[in-house]
Amino acid sequence: MALHERRLYPSKKWSKRLGDAAAYALLTAVGFTMLLPFIWMVGTSLKSHNELFVWPPQFFPEVPLWDNYPKAWNYSEMVPFARFFVNSAFVSISITIGQLITCSTAGYAFARLRFPGRDKLFLLYLATLMVPFQVTLVPLYLLMKELHWINDFKSLIIPGLVSAYGTFLMRQFMSTLPSELEDAARIDGASPPQIFLRVILPLCTPALTTLTILAFMGSWNAFLWPLIMISDTELRTLPIGLAFFTAIPETVGFPQYQLLMAAATFSMIPTLVVFLIGQRYFIKGIALSGLKG
Repeated sequence: MALHERRLYPSKKWSKRLGDAAAYALLTAVGFTMLLPFIWMVGTSLKSHNELFVWPPQFFPEVPLWDNYPKAWNYSEMVPFARFFVNSAFVSISITIGQLITCSTAGYAFARLRFPGRDKLFLLYLATLMVPFQVTLVPLYLLMKELHWINDFKSLIIPGLVSAYGTFLMRQFMSTLPSELEDAARIDGASPPQIFLRVILPLCTPALTTLTILAFMGSWNAFLWPLIMISDTELRTLPIGLAFFTAIPETVGFPQYQLLMAAATFSMIPTLVVFLIGQRYFIKGIALSGLKG
């Protein structure tokens, strides 16, 4: 029997290796498929206008046109791409900082403080996640109109300073922290704000990093709300500005898709940088936020 098991052991080992190899091959193929649109975008950004319609299509041109990038950055007076980029950066950074403050403080209150109706209020707050943005769009627009915030950055920033999901994320993560840390801080005479700033918040780096990535990417890629609220070209954000590359043709009479792809490549860089910086904590923050209800 022992000899028979030893004979079978190599086959089991090879079966496991073949299974792992097949899984890696499948994941590699899926990953490459997901990268194809980005590869096509970068390749198209380096082509001339005539090369866009060559058949069969090519991912990259024989002679890359790196001049497309400065042309996209300084497209025209009607499409001030650099201005769009700065506007998006200002709005996204402001919203991200605001959500870090509001969501972390609200999450601490719901997770660690005890007050009447805390759990019911938290459930009511979470219920707003089930309401689509389109449902509140008209009332929110009327509110912005009454406040005279149309064509103003305040209409883009202030409604985005709070996030129900961000609060849920921080609350769930803070609930996993041991209460002994707070008890020790109270014995030392620390107040709730001091406990929050000096004990709880430094331990929430994974959740804060995750919230930073989600808030920044969400505000950077926002399209519908800025489209409705901003009509002044100088105040438009980057996603709205990208539409100008196809809406306003050049003198040749056709949209400059190679410049659009170059501008899209520019727009992808900040979100990519933010994710690469925080990716080490991103998965950890998402995973630990679901450990305790």
